[in-house]
Amino acid sequence: MDQESQNPPPGLRHLNLKKSFKLGIRSLLTACSKEDFSKAFSMFNNAEQEGLHRLFLQVITSMHENIEEQFESICRETEVGTILDIVEQFVEEQTLDTLSTDKLWNIIASSKLVLNPLRKDKTCQLLKILLGS
Repeated sequence: MDQESQNPPPGLRHLNLKKSFKLGIRSLLTACSKEDFSKAFSMFNNAEQEGLHRLFLQVITSMHENIEEQFESICRETEVGTILDIVEQFVEEQTLDTLSTDKLWNIIASSKLVLNPLRKDKTCQLLKILLGS
């Protein structure tokens, strides 16, 4: 059984995060129009510009895929989905306007339980890299 079939489907907040990230990264990576590209490489003839533009599109496509993969990897490593699902669950149970102090502290404590081991693990990894171990 693969990993995705074992995990529950992502919540609305997690889906919105992924969708927003993908839209944002697509906007950034496709901001250069063909006309702008041609202006930037006006010293080349049309055939050379076409070749450069095809190469540019290949690089942008590859970057887009790599960035999305890295984003997904970071989300899995830091358990963003789990944290957003916890937030979504609390929001569904009671609106944030009427949360009591005790419930708010429970939310914070739950988040710390999830985040602290991850932060400690990442800190250890960074120290190993810095110390060359």
